[in-house]
Amino acid sequence: MLIHCASTDDPYATVEVSNPNGREGLFTVKISFKNEHGFTIIDTGDQVSVPAKDKATVRVPVASTGRVDEIDRCEVNPRATADR
Repeated sequence: MLIHCASTDDPYATVEVSNPNGREGLFTVKISFKNEHGFTIIDTGDQVSVPAKDKATVRVPVASTGRVDEIDRCEVNPRATADR
């Protein structure tokens, strides 16, 4: 679930990942950063370890792309991929 989209003041997207499983898991979060016309300008992601039956927050940086000022909205894949 998207908590905060990246902006020039805070060039990180903040995402919360829930783990309904009975054991800890490593999940990959995928985010698309879109401009005001709805075009994807950046596709990126990050991994986060989430304890069993709990939630964890991950901050995904976009500052290194140099395009933060073009971001109008963020779209998070609603299902994080379990890597282990």
